[in-house]
Amino acid sequence: MQNIHILMVDDHPIIIEGYQNTLMATKKENQTLQIETANDCDTANELLQRAAKEKPFDICFFDISLPGSSNGKLTSGEDLAKMTRDIMPNAKIVILTMFNESFRVHNIIKEINPDGFLIKSDMTSSELAEAFQHILSSPPYYSSTVSNFLKKSVTADIYVDDINRKILHLLSQGIRTITLREHINLSMSAIEKRKKQLKLLFSVNDGKDETLIEEARKKGFL
Repeated sequence: MQNIHILMVDDHPIIIEGYQNTLMATKKENQTLQIETANDCDTANELLQRAAKEKPFDICFFDISLPGSSNGKLTSGEDLAKMTRDIMPNAKIVILTMFNESFRVHNIIKEINPDGFLIKSDMTSSELAEAFQHILSSPPYYSSTVSNFLKKSVTADIYVDDINRKILHLLSQGIRTITLREHINLSMSAIEKRKKQLKLLFSVNDGKDETLIEEARKKGFL
């Protein structure tokens, strides 16, 4: 028998209940599932610290938006995932989130490199069941939105580093150039230089930020 130790973290208990029911209903005959759950960073941290000392989790499901820890050190599922990589390096990490912006997707992949990445709006119970078995045997598994973002940015013959990607993201959120310094640790002249480079990269001829955002979105960078 394959005894699989699972952690599910989401701030909505009804969502966790749905995940549990799906996995229990679709597990293989030779699998037994031991599932523990948490609705916030503090509870998840306690379970992770205990498991690291006693019986490590085989697979951890993390929602991104979670109530932060009381000491302020853990603010999201991303923080929990990074910590898990340190204290339980063999645990498989799955991110489940409502966030579907290209910037967030790429950032999560870069920072965490999850074994599974599922956008909730993509997900059905059958896809969750398929993803679970796939991640156990041959990760990674990405849902359709994540896969499409990655395909677009790989096929686009443009290199955009993390800072430029953040500039694009902030501009797309309506942040004005003059206030970008509040979000990025660069001088205004450096920011302006990067914007000019981006407009050259994306062949923006009219010089407008709106056109830059539109072109970046077409190529999957937003």
